[in-house]
Amino acid sequence: MNIVKRELRAHLKSFIIWNVCIFLFIISMTSEFSAYYDNPDMAEVIEMMPQQLLDAFSMSAANLTTVSGYFSIASVYFVLLLGIYAGLLGASIIAKEERDKTAEFFMTLPISRYRAITAKLIAAVLLCLAMDVSMIGQLYAVTTQYDKMADFNTFMWLMFVSQFIVMMIFMSIGMLLSSVMKRYKKSGSYSMGLLMFLYFVSIAIGFKKELENLKYITPFKYFEPSVYLRELELDPVYIFISLGIILVSLLVTYVVYPRRDLHI
Repeated sequence: MNIVKRELRAHLKSFIIWNVCIFLFIISMTSEFSAYYDNPDMAEVIEMMPQQLLDAFSMSAANLTTVSGYFSIASVYFVLLLGIYAGLLGASIIAKEERDKTAEFFMTLPISRYRAITAKLIAAVLLCLAMDVSMIGQLYAVTTQYDKMADFNTFMWLMFVSQFIVMMIFMSIGMLLSSVMKRYKKSGSYSMGLLMFLYFVSIAIGFKKELENLKYITPFKYFEPSVYLRELELDPVYIFISLGIILVSLLVTYVVYPRRDLHI
């Protein structure tokens, strides 16, 4: 428990900074929404856009003039921001002992590395959960002035769950990369490189239907907001794939990290 508290304190500053940045982004998106809200002309503009462009950015099934429809599109960028935060958190929470030159002290603690990893994992999960809850709370706060459809609460719940799953994917991958790479300083960069690659793959799938099968390798296509806004449920296939990625990444972390030499 002491390690969990230590990790939470160590990452509190970055948590607050990210929270503020996401809130400012939500404010900017909400101010833009005021031009779309109950404006049929905007709906016609969307209909005139090329279908490939709509598919690439998950806009084909969304009604921008409603709160749920607009934020189903905006949530694509929320997931990207939250994924970046989770990936960097996963990489740094493992590498921080070597980065901050506290590895020697860390190794003298009367606990096993398995317990240390578990404590770090708990702290990372709590931080990701708090970030997701905060973001959803901010969305509720800024949309109080607008009339919402009956399915708004269900949509927000599905957004919360899907975002958290994606965060867990990139957090676990970040922990994995930080554990297996000897150049621990590069783990965050590689995590972000992988995340951006998968994001651009998800966009490319929208432009090229021949790439449809690649949707299984990019988490950004697992839970498309426009889809679960329409169906009001998450695809269980992608839930199982996500759990598989998370479990495999964490398993490798638990196997590799206790055996690696820490740079003192």
